[in-house]
Amino acid sequence: MAKQYDVLFRLLLIGDSGVGKTCLLCRFTDNEFHPSHISTIGVDFKMKTIEVDGIKVRIQIWDTAGQERYQTITKQYYRRAQGIFLVYDISSERSYQHIMKWASDVDEYAPDGVQKILIGNKADEEQKRQVGREQGLQLAKEYGMDFYETSACTNLNIKESFTRLTELVLQAHKKELEGLRTCAADELNVVELEEEASKPQGSDHSPKTCWC
Repeated sequence: MAKQYDVLFRLLLIGDSGVGKTCLLCRFTDNEFHPSHISTIGVDFKMKTIEVDGIKVRIQIWDTAGQERYQTITKQYYRRAQGIFLVYDISSERSYQHIMKWASDVDEYAPDGVQKILIGNKADEEQKRQVGREQGLQLAKEYGMDFYETSACTNLNIKESFTRLTELVLQAHKKELEGLRTCAADELNVVELEEEASKPQGSDHSPKTCWC
């Protein structure tokens, strides 16, 4: 039986607690928005398949807790990420300033060549804005990242940002893709992920596989 996707890899959402990482994830995967939710404990994930340049990509998107007490756990997930969203809240100057710390963690724990995008979330809360768009653009430029302002509430730039990070990961694996284009779908290699010591709770527990 042919696979329903060609490649599979992991994206990671990181940033301070309360910046809206879980809302971004739910909007992208389920097209749902829940303004009130319980903060993520440890790590959770969802799956979604999209098509980019004729390639069916199965994305395993990991939502990490922003609280400091969980960061020892969440940093373990950096190592096998192919793409990372660094998320701040445009109505929180503090969350913006903390992006430098999150970026430092990525440099220390994520693999070389991991693709990154900076996200300024809650763009619908213009009246509460503390971080200008130009500030986000400048910070993204300093770190060599693409930048999007998003809103899980209004669905602003949700599909666009996730698709863009997927494109960047695919471009980074161009050589592997050249091989994929010459193979039949049922012959493509998908590498199995190691079983985690503790499985995330309350999410779509699809088979853990990853194209690395």
